[in-house]
Amino acid sequence: MAIRRVRAGLKGWGGVGAMAAVCALALAFVLLLPLTQSPGPDGAGTGGPGIAEGVQTRAVECRAPEKQTLAPSRADGPTIEAIKNRIGARRKLVVGVDQNSYRWGYRDPNNDGAQLEGFDIDLVHRIAADILGDPNAVQFKAIPTDQRIPAIRSGRVDMVVRTMTITCDRLGEVAFSAPYFRTGQQVLAAKSSSVTGYDRSLAGQRICTAAGSTAYTRLAKDRAAGLLAATADISTTVPNQLDCLVRLQLGEVDAVVTDGALAASQAAQDPTVELKGAAFTTEYYGVAMKRDADDLVRRVNRVLVDYRGSGWQTSYDRWLSATLGKDSAASKPPAPQYLRTS
Repeated sequence: MAIRRVRAGLKGWGGVGAMAAVCALALAFVLLLPLTQSPGPDGAGTGGPGIAEGVQTRAVECRAPEKQTLAPSRADGPTIEAIKNRIGARRKLVVGVDQNSYRWGYRDPNNDGAQLEGFDIDLVHRIAADILGDPNAVQFKAIPTDQRIPAIRSGRVDMVVRTMTITCDRLGEVAFSAPYFRTGQQVLAAKSSSVTGYDRSLAGQRICTAAGSTAYTRLAKDRAAGLLAATADISTTVPNQLDCLVRLQLGEVDAVVTDGALAASQAAQDPTVELKGAAFTTEYYGVAMKRDADDLVRRVNRVLVDYRGSGWQTSYDRWLSATLGKDSAASKPPAPQYLRTS
């Protein structure tokens, strides 16, 4: 009954957008299941109350965070050996991903088995093939935005491949690969909205961001510095970014701020919303791992060297060209630099 009421309330937003909202609400419980029920890579349950507790971070001197990574190497080390030594059905790469970001990591109900697919998922399969010799030797775990770092630090996952921006703050808690995608923060709102972009038109508007996202961090800093109108309401945060689209469709917020690459995919789901203005930051997605997993970081960087030459463009053409345009130049990561030495 609840879902029928929501569906009825969404009339006027367009069939695709309404269904996106209903599906996202229905997925809320599914997204939380891996946090409480899934075993960690060692087979022990690691979900539960302790996972979101604060952790002490290592201080990191940070300049150009996308360059603070280790040089590529194919050599196995203790982290990779531990992955390879898993027995039987557990001999898999355990990866935190999204399952409701259209074209990035999502389940298409029209496909057989509704398997996870998308740009991030293609990269996961490539890494698994290199480390374990089997692109399907992967255990996917759906991780909410604000649980990405706790999932890595607790050992619930070997890595996170989930449109995760490399930042100086995050480098104090996890290690990143070299960038595999370039994007920037952008505003999403209804086509009929008076919002024109990241500007004065946001005054008095209710803005939604994902908890733990770089979007919220930027909005909070800009408002404190007087660069964002003091009347802009940034109090609405959600576990997963797609929930912001649902809030927008329900009329609970007036605008969404998120990575432009994700916003474009959401606009493709709902023809009544659109990107407003240009991107106002430059950000890079990276694969996140434990800080002491040096061999795994180096191995992923080795995979990315090959992937940029063979695989990246194919994946872009398949998943993202329809939402970001056929010209991928603006989305390609820069030539990698490896400034981290230890």
